[in-house]
Amino acid sequence: MITPGYIHRMARYNRWQNEHLYGAADGLSDAERRADRGSFFESIHATLSHILWADEIWMSRLADWEAPQGTSRETPLYNDWTALKARRASADQRFISWGDTLKQADIDGELEWYSGTLKRGMTSPRALCIMQVFNHQTHHRGQVHAMLTAAGVETDDTDLPFMPDAFL
Repeated sequence: MITPGYIHRMARYNRWQNEHLYGAADGLSDAERRADRGSFFESIHATLSHILWADEIWMSRLADWEAPQGTSRETPLYNDWTALKARRASADQRFISWGDTLKQADIDGELEWYSGTLKRGMTSPRALCIMQVFNHQTHHRGQVHAMLTAAGVETDDTDLPFMPDAFL
């Protein structure tokens, strides 16, 4: 289904995109980042916080990261912009380090966890769960990209084949 090479590439893509989006959002005031823009999580800040929360909850299942407090709807879990950016950068580096250590045997097999959202135990292929992490990031970053564009902020390219060599 997926390989360590896929995870290696996607972890780096994740960092590249996060650096660009957070950098673009830096050009807005805190009030502008927190403004309700009609998105699912309402604001740029809350959506970025949700992405990080979801990354941390999934990685608590996949790689023994500490699980975040609260639920995905309690965003912004990371209320301070500077702290959110620092935590995001740290998580991105941890994703890369984790991905660099994986072997195919670490990806294969099943993952069992308790879903707080569904209030029941779950079992899914580990590869599918890893793909979900990267897909979820991309989905919500697209929402942030749209909110930034609507706010008049210019954003950078998002196409995977155009990722600069510096991120590889």
